[in-house]
Amino acid sequence: MLLSDVLYDVKLKSVNGNTSIGINGLQLDSRKIKPGEAFVAVKGVTADGHQFIEKAIENGAVVVVCEELPEKIHEEVTYVEVENSAMSVALMAHNFYGRPSEKLTLVGVTGTNGKTTIATLLYKLFTSLGYHCGLISTVENIVDEKVLTATHTTPDAVDLNRLLQQMVMAGCSHVFMETSSHALHQQRVAGLHYAGGIFSNITHDHLDYHQSFDEYIRVKKSFFDSLSSKAFAISNADDKRGAVMLQNTKATKYFYSLKTVADFKGKILENSLSGLQMMINDIEVHFRLIGEFNAYNLLAVYATAICLEENKQDVLTALSVLSGAEGRFDCIVSPKDKVLAIVDYAHTPDALLNVLATINKMKKGTEKIITVVGCGGDRDKTKRAVMAAAACEWSDKVIFTSDNPRSENPATIIQDMEKDLSVSHKKKYISMVDRREAIKTAISLAQTDDIVLVAGKGHEKYQEINGIRNHFDDKETVRELFELLEK
Repeated sequence: MLLSDVLYDVKLKSVNGNTSIGINGLQLDSRKIKPGEAFVAVKGVTADGHQFIEKAIENGAVVVVCEELPEKIHEEVTYVEVENSAMSVALMAHNFYGRPSEKLTLVGVTGTNGKTTIATLLYKLFTSLGYHCGLISTVENIVDEKVLTATHTTPDAVDLNRLLQQMVMAGCSHVFMETSSHALHQQRVAGLHYAGGIFSNITHDHLDYHQSFDEYIRVKKSFFDSLSSKAFAISNADDKRGAVMLQNTKATKYFYSLKTVADFKGKILENSLSGLQMMINDIEVHFRLIGEFNAYNLLAVYATAICLEENKQDVLTALSVLSGAEGRFDCIVSPKDKVLAIVDYAHTPDALLNVLATINKMKKGTEKIITVVGCGGDRDKTKRAVMAAAACEWSDKVIFTSDNPRSENPATIIQDMEKDLSVSHKKKYISMVDRREAIKTAISLAQTDDIVLVAGKGHEKYQEINGIRNHFDDKETVRELFELLEK
């Protein structure tokens, strides 16, 4: 494709060279450059792409897009100086891959908790309604029915537009995509054409990256600010920032709620291990999903389907038999002692609180709740003590352990969790760095009908320690230990 066509809509400061040349591809990583490709130098969190311009040229880059021109200029290379490299590469990728989002009904889901479940349920729902769909999520990316491994909640701009093009070529009509705060801040979704957006909720998370809660809110809100007047925007009226999110959007606004008047009103009639019995806009339905947090997720999905002009009865009938995303309130029962283990991705204070509150509401008698929980390394440290306190408050016994310690000492992370615990909370917990041993101990402590919550990693199949991802699967571990301990 001609460079001049790829640069459509990009804000240029200067051009040094020929824009009528053809380019074979776009790269953000100088190591991946192939002859004839364009290299875009982006200033990232840990590295500045401008430092690798010379390396990209050595590898065959014929175009360099940057915010600051390098001292050394090669005559055979076209240099394009732009105001913002991150936004520019998103627009360039959209152009290079044929503006795929304009050929799809693309719906973005943002918020702290619930993004994966909402996006996954939408994919499953619209697939069951007969559409060919795409999914871009934390757990997996799916092109029609072909599953691809997900490495980020939202891929980088080049990979994202390449993935959307694959979905167009596979005949997909609808795509449901988690849209993370990191992706919004880093402009990975700039230039995409959204049919609509969904806001789930917002609680403290990623403050290691965004520095302040106000900035985190601002970034989330920017997604709705960017929607067009032809789009729809759906928000959770029960979240105290639900209305703020849609304050400046040009899109048509809709709200869903369990507690107040809204366009899509839900009421929980029964919440048990067999599922949710709900009223949604005066229609009674039973769903397989469990918990109040899933009632909100179901309302968001239902609202989206109606905004996309689907028949409400068909939607509710299809939704009633769907299961959620992997690692979200996954239940495993031990064959002998009937101990219930729940594996959940809850890795924020609010998510952990929601899961534990749901479990407490489902208790029928004297069952004990034993929680295994840790906090990720190299991430927001402010939530560690809050998560620890929430686990102790809502559990009978707690085991603090490792999550993904990354480059941090796991014992130090646990110490951060232990800080400021009340006297009553201190009596409830023990600490155990080894995650497998922590899960084993929890199961050993459990008696008939007790509930073991293994929180934090959910669908993940690895544990990251000192830059190495070692195989570790909470669900697999629970099943193995159930078999081992019951022999």
